[in-house]
Amino acid sequence: MSLIPADNHLAVMAALFAIAALAFLLEKTKIGKLVTGTVMAIFLAILASNIRLIPSSAPAYDFVWTYFVPVLIPLFLMKADLRKIFFETSRMAGAFMIASLGTVLGAVIAFALIGLPDYPAGTAAADLGTREAAAVGAFTATYIGGSVNYGALMSSTGLGEADPSFASAMTAVDNLYSGFFLMLLALLPGWAWLSRRFKTVDHSGEGVQMEKEDPITPASLTLSLAYALVIVAIGSLIADQLDAIWDDAGRKWKFAIISVLALIPATAFPKTMGRLSGGYEIGIGISFVFFAMIAAGADVMSLISQAPILLPLIGILLVVHAVVLFGVGSLARLSLPELITASNAAILGATTAPALAAAKGWKDLVTPGVLVGVLGYAIGTPIATLVFEFWPG
Repeated sequence: MSLIPADNHLAVMAALFAIAALAFLLEKTKIGKLVTGTVMAIFLAILASNIRLIPSSAPAYDFVWTYFVPVLIPLFLMKADLRKIFFETSRMAGAFMIASLGTVLGAVIAFALIGLPDYPAGTAAADLGTREAAAVGAFTATYIGGSVNYGALMSSTGLGEADPSFASAMTAVDNLYSGFFLMLLALLPGWAWLSRRFKTVDHSGEGVQMEKEDPITPASLTLSLAYALVIVAIGSLIADQLDAIWDDAGRKWKFAIISVLALIPATAFPKTMGRLSGGYEIGIGISFVFFAMIAAGADVMSLISQAPILLPLIGILLVVHAVVLFGVGSLARLSLPELITASNAAILGATTAPALAAAKGWKDLVTPGVLVGVLGYAIGTPIATLVFEFWPG
């Protein structure tokens, strides 16, 4: 039992949005700037759930899984003009593809070395396949594209709904490592021994510029949401038809289908899509609600018990990611700032990559950092779905 009953749908949804809003406010504080609003939303929801302020499971959470998570994809991909990404930022796109390869190899090696136990026989989760396959898919997704891809794999594999405590533990450990990894990336340029092993390139000049966006208006917000919902509706219809032809294929590939559909207008009509302002901002807000919903299912003792196996897993994944990225990147004659920005975009997303580039004075990597982060949103779900599908077991 909780203070807000699970069957009070409006109150539960209000609580999730209140947690997300409070996380945005706390992000402006000194501590909040260090740990990020995402982590704030996660820990606020864990606290609220474990002191029985909000329920650990509720029909409103299913609503978030069903409708909020898929809508995130077209919202984040509205400006994903693949021609601009590949042709105007070719070096950074190459660096990002190497970073993505590092993530895939890191996930495969980490889970091959440290396996996860299967779901208990006779439980609803046991019908989903192995916990290991779902987890390797989710971590591959988040370390290529970020929260939007992570949510998509959590939903398509059923992991988030069937095993909320484990999913919450994954989310908490992921964000813990992400914070440490960002600090490490920020320190790497000052390591003289490492810097000498990469091609020296002056990144202080202005590079590719983003087109000026139209101001956010009620009309642009409404059009952005309408566009996202239409893409999701069409993608869901195609997935349903695929289910009828090939058992369960539609559920597994639904989010990859939505990603492809969202990329078509973004690439074919970039100027028209560029006028739809505010979609990204709506997506960020919804993603905070998503993280709060995930964390609400976390039992603290269960979360603590799951952490010991997740800590070495993600540690190995990130080490392999870094070794592959900097090793192959050095052979490809890419600069250290380019590789750091690409890794940042893959592991932490399109928001921190340009911020770190700007802070380091790499002006011509700021816009490419945004663009390759968007590329991660586009390719993260299909790649992670392939890893999940072909994982043995």
